[in-house]
Amino acid sequence: MGRAVFLSVVVPMYNEEEVIETTYRRMTQALENLGETYELVFVNDGSRDRTANIVRDLGKSDDRVKLVDFSRNFGHQIAVTAGMDYASGRVVVLIDADLQDPPELIPDMVALWRQGYDVVYGKRTVRKGESWFKKTTASLFYRTLHAMTSVSIPLDTGDFRLMDRKVCDAIGSMRERSRFIRGMVSWAGFRQTALEYVREERFAGETKYPLRKMIRLSLDAITSFSTKPLKFAGILGFVMSAAGFVYLIVVLCQRIFTDTTIQGWTSTIVISLLFHGITLSLLGVLGEYIGRTYEEAKRRPLYLVADTFNLERGEEESDSGRERRREEEPVGRGMRD
Repeated sequence: MGRAVFLSVVVPMYNEEEVIETTYRRMTQALENLGETYELVFVNDGSRDRTANIVRDLGKSDDRVKLVDFSRNFGHQIAVTAGMDYASGRVVVLIDADLQDPPELIPDMVALWRQGYDVVYGKRTVRKGESWFKKTTASLFYRTLHAMTSVSIPLDTGDFRLMDRKVCDAIGSMRERSRFIRGMVSWAGFRQTALEYVREERFAGETKYPLRKMIRLSLDAITSFSTKPLKFAGILGFVMSAAGFVYLIVVLCQRIFTDTTIQGWTSTIVISLLFHGITLSLLGVLGEYIGRTYEEAKRRPLYLVADTFNLERGEEESDSGRERRREEEPVGRGMRD
């Protein structure tokens, strides 16, 4: 179909066999009303269940269903990136398979795109089915990120969004490994607007973002878009040195000018443990940035594709091949009607 496709919907998947057929049905119902050509680009992120096989079965009766099957699990943000690489539509929608973000909103996003917006992102007004802890930590994360970065990332938004082709190409040209898609879209600029909605409970299955992955995503977001932790480490190190110097003066004065006997070493050990703990924490911050630099320096591909289904041979390119193609072509090929 090539560039004749108007809309590409990118759907990253990881162990979603319980929901994927319902996701397909709701998406096709929502998109049929658009009256435009579309494709569904499902990216299987190393699922261990029947997710990929179910998508293949759907694709046998509907050639608009595409499958990109990873060689292993590379992570949600990488799966989204792969879907954007393979998407051929003039506009691209990112949406998870769990139906917390309703596919029925896609026509509303397209309507806003037709008004001239390059990015239409979903803004959650209510988050159903999530615990108090999840809501509180998510709120804290977004506000901390907003305070620490120079890029204005909208609060209470996820990856659910519509992007114009030129925005998709611009994001695709950024090949860093520690990816935070919503931050990258904000950094890219262009004309953006919000579409408010109520986020529903997960339709079936378990969340693919437990606390461990949320912490990892938070670190990716902060270290990718802010050097403030490094600046804070420098300031705290200076304060620690100044405090240590003042304490040294106090101890010397007690020893030289008074008969005060230092009673034990409890206070010294406490201060030593405190200072050493802070020092190790600062080294951890530095190590986080250095580790990311090391990962980038290896220049490995972001992902490896084991198989594709319903994709034209011309579209089955390697990650590095797509990157070279982007460098040769200008950003923003598609224009609105």
